[in-house]
Amino acid sequence: MTVTRRGFLQTAGGLVLSFYVPRIVRGVPRPQGPASPPPAPNAFLRIGADDSVTVVLAHSEMGQGVWTGLAILIAEELDCDWSRVRCEHAPANVALYGRPGIGIQMTGGSSSTRGEFDRYRTVGASAKDMLVRAAAARWKVAPGACRAENGIITHGTKQLRYGAVADAAMKLEPPAQVTLKSPKQWKLIGTKVRRLDTPAKITGAATFGIDVQFPDLRTAVVARPPAFGATLVDFDAAAALRVPGVDKVVPTATGVAVVAKHFWAAKLGRDALVVHWRDPEGKGFDSTNYTADLRALTMKPGAIVADVGKVDEALAAAKTTLEAVYEVPYLAHAPMEPLNCTAKIDGDRCEIWTGTQFQSVDQMAAAQILGTTPDKVRIHTTFLGGGFGRRANPQSDFVAEAVVAAKNAGVPVKVVWTREDDIRGGWYRPAYVHRVRVAVDASGSPVAWDHVVAGQSILTGTVFERFAVRNGIDGSSVEGLADSPYLAMTQARRLSLHSPQTPVPVQWWRSVGNTHTAFALESMIDELAHAAGKDPLDYRLALLAKAPRHAAALRLAADKAGWGTPSPPGHARGLAVHECFGGIIAEVAEVSIDTGRIRVHAVTCAVDCGVPVNPLGIEAQMQSGIVYGLTAALHGKLTIVGGKVVESNFHDYRPLRMFEMPRVAVHLIASGAQMGGIGEPATAPIAPAVANAVFALTKRRLRALPLQLT
Repeated sequence: MTVTRRGFLQTAGGLVLSFYVPRIVRGVPRPQGPASPPPAPNAFLRIGADDSVTVVLAHSEMGQGVWTGLAILIAEELDCDWSRVRCEHAPANVALYGRPGIGIQMTGGSSSTRGEFDRYRTVGASAKDMLVRAAAARWKVAPGACRAENGIITHGTKQLRYGAVADAAMKLEPPAQVTLKSPKQWKLIGTKVRRLDTPAKITGAATFGIDVQFPDLRTAVVARPPAFGATLVDFDAAAALRVPGVDKVVPTATGVAVVAKHFWAAKLGRDALVVHWRDPEGKGFDSTNYTADLRALTMKPGAIVADVGKVDEALAAAKTTLEAVYEVPYLAHAPMEPLNCTAKIDGDRCEIWTGTQFQSVDQMAAAQILGTTPDKVRIHTTFLGGGFGRRANPQSDFVAEAVVAAKNAGVPVKVVWTREDDIRGGWYRPAYVHRVRVAVDASGSPVAWDHVVAGQSILTGTVFERFAVRNGIDGSSVEGLADSPYLAMTQARRLSLHSPQTPVPVQWWRSVGNTHTAFALESMIDELAHAAGKDPLDYRLALLAKAPRHAAALRLAADKAGWGTPSPPGHARGLAVHECFGGIIAEVAEVSIDTGRIRVHAVTCAVDCGVPVNPLGIEAQMQSGIVYGLTAALHGKLTIVGGKVVESNFHDYRPLRMFEMPRVAVHLIASGAQMGGIGEPATAPIAPAVANAVFALTKRRLRALPLQLT
């Protein structure tokens, strides 16, 4: 859909404010070459004559809380009536809503709030300025003589609601610059605010992608290759077409779509479909063999990420060295709402309804399929029933599939993935192996560190390659290591990377590379502490003397968890601290062993994300990230044999169950530092915290995920 400024203003009514404030946040790749001029305005605020305040979000709400957090930023500076604030997803339009520095409309990298912190506050302040000037003009007084608060402008005994002057304010020029409130003036930022999207989700009024329905819409279920590397030979649709409710069977780029009047007919039709596939070359991909190959690769350095000092000489001369190998498997994202996408084609135009994290990428993919331009593809972003990175697919796989199915079927189609499709459909967190060798001095402190990482790149060959792949090194494969304060204080250090390619499609998974780098790094630090005969907390604090925020988070989490006091009988504690997307998280896990299984009873978390916008939202994301990380730490593993994924649903690819849920206590540090991310960081340190607690309890060092004692 083409959104023109004139058209937007004509249909909106009241005050409509657009804005552009340049901001590149930490973790966002910076474009190379000369700076480009500011693009068209990339976000909007609408104030209606009824005093309603509508925040149009360029980002997707998938449970992480931006529906509320970004609205808080505008409302803080606008000084409006919070009860009148509402949100809506923006249409896909990279010119209006593209993210600075990348030029893609997206949600990921825990960047929404920190990336919009200045911009959204600026638009709120600008709107307030215009409203006050409009009221002052009506009263024929100086704007400085007026005061605005809670959606009302006051001058002496006179008052005007925002809605009463919204039309007049729209006719004014936005201010060239505004002065934002100081932290001491904040009334909303930093306070506990209930989520705006909760009521609709409780009542069922919220629309997720899987809820989309309209007249003549058909549902499709796709038969996809049964193994990675398998290709379609032919198919026989006769039996499928005999299933009541099945209308058509059409090929797609990835397989065969059965199109029916409803989901169950489509699924039964797919069950009846006869499809012949060509097997992958050789015997097909095997995850066990692949892990062995990765292990072999780590026996020698890969592409050099960092090489400081004389590592080999220091290792050879050291009286004491420690070596360990850490392994993590392939993981599926497994969101509660399986993948789905609805596509409706009308000539060279297309409408898409889906929960996506990648609006502009999906828009471009649909346009290419239809041979049209992106402005003729309208994307309606629904709520996402979980994303975790899966709905930010670099090839727009589930969106492209729906567009092809609708094109070939000649009718509007909603493609729905079953849970089995979702778990076996690829685009996983890659498997990785880390080999770490550390030489220590007489006090047990590291003096040389040799770290080799092996695992598949998620960025090579994608639209992000030009931003984050340098000299063959995918930065996301070593994030959390390359900038680790532990490595920074080691005089001689070498970090290298092997990135073999496989037929298994991979992409980002919540906290991305930090999912495996934190496990290897914090496990090794714990091993070093115990080898030195030192308390794991004291050992870390000594190494973090030049990383005060990490140290402060560790101290707070340890103190609140009762570190140094006796654990309950049969229990032990372990800890870890890690920085991910600018958020520093320390976690202490308290565990026991129950009939050979690891039981996590409590997790104490300290978080430093700079400026906490909504402490309730931060607490929820810490709990969420810990649960997601515990699922992977205790259960998560995909097994691939002959190119086929063995696991299929939640019975054999288990999420954390209710009875396994630990008590989670979250403690915030308002450091005032540069804002960091929140949606993903808590996932990274929980696996090493649990593994370290298991060692404290059993003296068994578990170096592979998921953590298993038998």
